[in-house]
Amino acid sequence: MKQLDQFIADFASFVWGLPLLILLIGGGLYLLILSKFLPFRFIGHAIQVLRGKYDDPDDPGQISHFQALTTALSSTIGMGNIAGVAVAISIGGPGAVFWMWISAIIGMSTKFFTSTLAIMFRGRDSAGELQGGPMYFIMEGLGKSWKPLAIMFSICGLVGALPVFNVNQLTQAINDILLKPNGVEVGFSSNLIVGLCLVGITAIVILGGLDRISKTASKLVPSMVLLYFISVMVILAVNYEVVPKYFFMIFTDAFAAENFKGDAFFGGLIGGLILLGIRRGAFSNEAGIGTAPLAHGAAKTDEPVREGLVAMLGPAIDTLIVCTLTALAILVTDVWQTTSDNGVSLTASAFGEAMPEFGKYLLLICIAVFSISSLFSYSYYGSKCMSFLIGADKKHYYNYIYIVSIVVGATTSLSMMINLIDGFFALMAIPTMTATLILAPKVVKELSAYRKRLKDNKA
Repeated sequence: MKQLDQFIADFASFVWGLPLLILLIGGGLYLLILSKFLPFRFIGHAIQVLRGKYDDPDDPGQISHFQALTTALSSTIGMGNIAGVAVAISIGGPGAVFWMWISAIIGMSTKFFTSTLAIMFRGRDSAGELQGGPMYFIMEGLGKSWKPLAIMFSICGLVGALPVFNVNQLTQAINDILLKPNGVEVGFSSNLIVGLCLVGITAIVILGGLDRISKTASKLVPSMVLLYFISVMVILAVNYEVVPKYFFMIFTDAFAAENFKGDAFFGGLIGGLILLGIRRGAFSNEAGIGTAPLAHGAAKTDEPVREGLVAMLGPAIDTLIVCTLTALAILVTDVWQTTSDNGVSLTASAFGEAMPEFGKYLLLICIAVFSISSLFSYSYYGSKCMSFLIGADKKHYYNYIYIVSIVVGATTSLSMMINLIDGFFALMAIPTMTATLILAPKVVKELSAYRKRLKDNKA
């Protein structure tokens, strides 16, 4: 059993290692250059699309542009933004944040391409419903002979979408911030109660299908980002005199690696720091993994480029805004140098330092909302994968597996299970990025045609 545990841990760290980063970052850079940075010139237009300027209720699809983005964001804004950033800073120092930003900019390009493809090559499930996502754009864009790649994505998605890691981390945060400091004995019983509460909340939403998931996400996501933003602004206001120092330190330390405590890469500490920052950024915004196109593929539109532009805003909100807020909170309170805390505990220390009475509880509310909203969208991703594999009439069975896994995640600290899910989640990138890189020229062609249509309409 110990050997199996070690094997799965090695598998997860290998999959999230250099090969995946080359695929995600190298592939993203190729897409960025191929499009000549064109999507970035349309950010203003993307915001207009998001606000509903071009919405047409008669367009094919199930949810609005705004609901598609908030559903995708509800899965990416989670523990990666709070615990993941803290891990990056505790190992890499302020410079790690700069390389997370680079990862986000490249990720914006990847999200544009994958989500444009999700609309360009929508397919029909066994019930005849229009669906989008990597498995459909592989089949419709590359042809039936590529079906093994679509099956690989769907099988990996079934495992990768299980919420064990998310629930495990949320339970730990509830124990450390709420229960233990208030003298509550933490153990199997308390974890089971937390797990059953999460099951109750999640079941009400996910058993209502995509419509209820997207409506809930569209209400939760903007309010949780706003609450987090205000909380961090309070922390920055309390420590206003050191904000410029640490902000500039993000840039200087990125190329000096003076605070990097990890392993060297390609013979240098800067190489190790770049690898750490980019990996944490990729883990946080999930660009190229293939989860976002599952949500964006359900958007009501007949213009693929529009949905790609909306999807592109995801890494900007997730990594450039939310991760930067976490980073600044940790840096300006100096907890990254004065405590031995790591992960979510480090972020909790930053909130506790700036707002002694209620800071940690405020963070716990944010963590709870971030994590619970992730539970809704991941269940949709997994059921969509099951629908592709065994038929739309059987996809609801995934929800029952999903609900059981919530209890498992809350009551066990099975590193084996967490590593297995982590590894399969990363494997989803192989079919997604392979198909995206092959079909990328078609997206560039569609983007040129869309620009022409926009000009003609204005004329």
